[in-house]
Amino acid sequence: MSAGRREAALYLKRPEENSWPFRMVSQGSSPSLLEALSSDFLACKICLEQLRVPKTLPCLHTYCQDCLGQLAEGSHVRCPECRESVPVPPTGVAAFKSNFFVNGLLDLVKARAGGDLRAGKPACALCPLMGGASAGGPATARCLDCADDLCQACADGHRCTRQTHSHRVVDLVGYRAGWYDEEARERQAAQCPQHPGESLRFLCQPCSQLLCRECRLDPHLDHPCLPLAEAVRARRPGLEELLAGVDSNLAELEATRLEEKEALARLREQAAKVGTQVEEAAEGVLRALLAQKQEVLGQLRAHVEAAEEAARERLGELESREQVAREAAAFARRVLSLGREAEILSLEGAIAQRLQQLQRCPWMPGSAPCLLPRLELHPGLLDQKCHLLRLSFEEQQPRKASGKDGARSQGGDETQPQSRDGAPTPKQDGAQTPQEDGAQTLKAERAETPQEDGAKTPKEGRAQTPQEDGGAQSPRGGRSNKKRKFKGRLKSISREPSPAPGPNLEGSGLLPRPVFFCSFPTRMPGDKRSPRITGLCPFGSREILVADEQNRALKRFSLNGDYTGAVPVPEGCSPCSVAALQDAVAFSAGARLYLIRPNGEVQWRRALSLCQASHAVAAMPSGDRVAVSVSGHVEVYNMEGSLATRFIPGGKASRGLRALVFLTTSPQGNFVGSDWQQNSLVVCDGLGQVIGEYRGPGLHGCQPGSVSVDKKGYIFLTLREVNKVVILDPKGSLLGDFLTAYHGLEKPRVTTMVDGRYLVVSLSNGTIHVFRVRPPDS
Repeated sequence: MSAGRREAALYLKRPEENSWPFRMVSQGSSPSLLEALSSDFLACKICLEQLRVPKTLPCLHTYCQDCLGQLAEGSHVRCPECRESVPVPPTGVAAFKSNFFVNGLLDLVKARAGGDLRAGKPACALCPLMGGASAGGPATARCLDCADDLCQACADGHRCTRQTHSHRVVDLVGYRAGWYDEEARERQAAQCPQHPGESLRFLCQPCSQLLCRECRLDPHLDHPCLPLAEAVRARRPGLEELLAGVDSNLAELEATRLEEKEALARLREQAAKVGTQVEEAAEGVLRALLAQKQEVLGQLRAHVEAAEEAARERLGELESREQVAREAAAFARRVLSLGREAEILSLEGAIAQRLQQLQRCPWMPGSAPCLLPRLELHPGLLDQKCHLLRLSFEEQQPRKASGKDGARSQGGDETQPQSRDGAPTPKQDGAQTPQEDGAQTLKAERAETPQEDGAKTPKEGRAQTPQEDGGAQSPRGGRSNKKRKFKGRLKSISREPSPAPGPNLEGSGLLPRPVFFCSFPTRMPGDKRSPRITGLCPFGSREILVADEQNRALKRFSLNGDYTGAVPVPEGCSPCSVAALQDAVAFSAGARLYLIRPNGEVQWRRALSLCQASHAVAAMPSGDRVAVSVSGHVEVYNMEGSLATRFIPGGKASRGLRALVFLTTSPQGNFVGSDWQQNSLVVCDGLGQVIGEYRGPGLHGCQPGSVSVDKKGYIFLTLREVNKVVILDPKGSLLGDFLTAYHGLEKPRVTTMVDGRYLVVSLSNGTIHVFRVRPPDS
């Protein structure tokens, strides 16, 4: 082999670092082509496969010709992506424009994937034409101009002939690796669909049609035509101008979209603030009304007691006089009826004197005035047109640029009254609204009423409001350590005053209130991942069991946050929901229900339905049975693993209409579940009879989350999207909010009740908060 051919062979085997394709790949000068070839740009959005005979709709979306034919409905076809209705040409979907751009990319992909160099080695395309081996030698190079695979000998000859010496011959391995995509793309010519083998070279100006040499000689002979390069140069500025206009419109649309999102966010934020104000005002009015009720009832009780005391004194005197007169009259009557003449005459004087004495004495004591109570109601309470709470709406002002002026324009006047969270309340002609009045009354009562002291920590001397807690913050220099942040978070939670409870519909006056107890993280030194708490349950005395699905562990913690060990789980199990029974632990993992001993010994396992992603587990109050939600119904198993009962909440009429994602039991033996299919909280007895169901506006449009029940039957429902835990009565009627973001809730996941009076709440970050449920009568 000559020296020139050896150098050419070496050039074909390994591209030099200063060669153009190597620079392209190393510097990333053509990311758009690589993205188009590697992404789903060449996939049909209908059949999800590589495009075949691609046709482009007027909306510039491209699909397979056969897919468009199946999608066509009469004379129109609706684009699956933008939903635009496009008329079908009279000759069918084949008359839609052919996408030569996509065809070129498809040809390049097909050429690159023409075979596996290690399995079926491609053969040389020129060897059979030159009388060589029938199948040709193994190809090692490719001509980008001829689009042929060449062996080493044919590649050397291809570069040395007069007609093909200017062709670009590259290494086949590098070509398959995509090093020469740009060069291949530049040398690629669009083929005429009417004349195979002919490339498109001209543009007919009157017809706006691409032509090859044969097409130009037939019907377009007299039409003015331009070469493709010249036509592109003439038409590119117009397309670029249109594209610039669309880019400008896109920028405006994006800005408008962001403004709409900001307006919606401001609306939600203001609605949340106004909702808090409404709750505070209503609670303040309710507290004032309850205080007036106690005062009026006290006055009524005192009046009745005084009247009863006076009446008792008068009744005693009357009874004494009545007895004396009755005895004297009986004696006289007995003497007159039974005595003899001498006896009557001997006693006449004494009897007459006594009877005259009794006649002269007043029979009735001085009558005391009897004052009858009567209730007088304020005229406003009887006026149906009197609204203590009223909404007013004002147009949103666009949010200005960031800065002090923008912040001042958003915050309003500095002297404007503020709500609990520091946000200014809307002014109404300078008059104080009922919401503001109720909120002020509520704050004053919180500071003065001894019952509210439970919301403070023992070290505090007064109730600190959120404005005081976060009003003056010292600037932080650099990063503070995690422990310091965690302690600060606990401090903010413990110093937070609890929101005032709403009215208790059962008549006891107030709702249970939360009192912060403690907070602790659940990540242990041996954990490889961040905890993902999917289940909680009480475990023994003042202890909880935590199901960490991410780390495949059942962790034990005391209520104070001390880690006390773990319950071993079978290999490969990721516990989801968990419940503690008598000397056993039941948990669900995947589509199985397990019952294990505290030492990890498996008692039994049961296969569950695969049509539900997760199965909620709850222990019965007796502690000898476990309930699990399976595909809309509830199954109850005993300690031996036998199915004790099975029912559908609501009976057979609700078959297929329930999806209980969370489940718990009450001390009264009822079942409480979160139904995601009906988007409701359902309460039913042990036979499946629905006692109550709530799907009202108190859910805030959220899917009901984890549920827990205290010893009195109150239901605590988690609403993760709005960072709340609401409270319902034993029959499922909403009573009000129990925990909110003011108590440090941030994406709460699952809850449980320990000893009937400690509510344990786990957050998405693996932190656990413990609150003591304070009874309303304490």
